[in-house]
Amino acid sequence: MHIDHTKLDIELCTSLGRVLGRPWATFAVDAFSRRILACALSFDPPSYRACMMVLRVCVRRHQRLPQIVILDGGAEFRSTYFESLLARYYCTKKTRPGAHPRYGSVIERLFGTTNTEFIHNLLGNTQASKHPRLLTKAVDPKRRAIWPLADLYQYLCEWAYDVYDQDTHEALGRSPREAYATGLVLGGERAHRRIPYDDAFVMATHPSPRKQTAKVITGRGVKVHYLFYWHEALRHPEVEGTHVPVRYDPFNVGIAYAYVRGQWVRCISQYYAAFQGHSERELAVATEILRQQARVHHHAAAITPRRLADFLAQVHAHERVLVQRLRDQEARGVLECIGAGSEASPPDTRESTPSEALSWEPVDLARLPIYEEYR
Repeated sequence: MHIDHTKLDIELCTSLGRVLGRPWATFAVDAFSRRILACALSFDPPSYRACMMVLRVCVRRHQRLPQIVILDGGAEFRSTYFESLLARYYCTKKTRPGAHPRYGSVIERLFGTTNTEFIHNLLGNTQASKHPRLLTKAVDPKRRAIWPLADLYQYLCEWAYDVYDQDTHEALGRSPREAYATGLVLGGERAHRRIPYDDAFVMATHPSPRKQTAKVITGRGVKVHYLFYWHEALRHPEVEGTHVPVRYDPFNVGIAYAYVRGQWVRCISQYYAAFQGHSERELAVATEILRQQARVHHHAAAITPRRLADFLAQVHAHERVLVQRLRDQEARGVLECIGAGSEASPPDTRESTPSEALSWEPVDLARLPIYEEYR
């Protein structure tokens, strides 16, 4: 499977008409069948958040991850978080060599097909902006932008999982769906590699901070990204003063997770009302602006939770944070689609639906046909 990102040739806006810019699309493509296994959409540039979203979609749709993942040399693919997630589910990571585009031709060609067959037929596409001397107000993509992010993601999923999936591929002589079904017949179902989309998998896709553990401070909890988080389980005498593994939700800094006494508990921020619904990226933008203000006024740049909460409450005076907040609000619709499994794709007859996945029977490894060495 190939995973990569591209910036789509279309300008998007909010439901009120505020132009927010061009979105980034992340695709996961099966190299054998050319089938789009998963896609995600976001305003944020390529990061571990996009990798997390596309892997979640892949597991929700197919109840499995590929055995080999082919990636480029991007920094988001070299993080410890991403590599540990692949290792947890026995996925082999391979990095294609730089300056050799042919190694990524499978997914790079898909980017061009997505733009030419789907994006360029929508209002707000940026085809006209490629020739600035011919650009007029009548064809300016920023003036013609009408698509919100969530609506575009819904129709992008329908095109990827239904239209493109059943169209005849020139290199294969058949549709990607037919080629994928043939591959299952030749390679076997491999039911033992199924991954249920449950709380354990979702928690595995949550990132951890640079220091993967945090000290439990008596009466205050654990500290993640300048903020303290609390849960009643942290009050236990055996837990206080110890270092526990922590993880956080990059799309909601109001909550974090701590591994206490054999289970993950949901911790609430001390300023939950101020940080609820704000993303990690918005918090990073606010922190950067506070530090810039401190340098201008020659003050110490002490970033405290109270100062961040007050700053976010008065964010109307800061355009960068406001734009990021609008983008996060639009991206929330995409996250709801991924979390609820509402991608506009008809379920395959050969694949289990999420409701069926909950009633899997135990797999007898001794009776499985041996196609190759299992891992």
